[in-house]
Amino acid sequence: MPVSDINHYNLRGSMAQLESLRDWYRDAVGLTVGDRPAFRFRGFWLYANGRPILHLSEAPPEESHPIPGSGTFDHVAFTCHDFAGMQARLDAMKVGYRVAQVPATGTRQIFLQDPAGNGVELNFEKAA
Repeated sequence: MPVSDINHYNLRGSMAQLESLRDWYRDAVGLTVGDRPAFRFRGFWLYANGRPILHLSEAPPEESHPIPGSGTFDHVAFTCHDFAGMQARLDAMKVGYRVAQVPATGTRQIFLQDPAGNGVELNFEKAA
């Protein structure tokens, strides 16, 4: 059966890291913190349009993670709306970013990094 959609992605770290990531994805990107099943480990689920698309999972102390960018993961991309509103939100929070435009489609993109150094891409379709 072919893949039809992305379900979610997961970031792991200490609870202090997860709390920082939770707050950043809520405040900067606009995801909503929501319900999460009672797993054996702590964490958070963040939602977009009623779907839990970002899972934050507590890693045990002995688990190590490479420095962001040292593996093959580059970024996660979100479909977004209200380009000007997002720029204003990021500017107010003093979050650094760069803007790009996709040739031919006119899609505008905002590229930034979360507090753990993971790449984030925000895509805004060209208005019709």
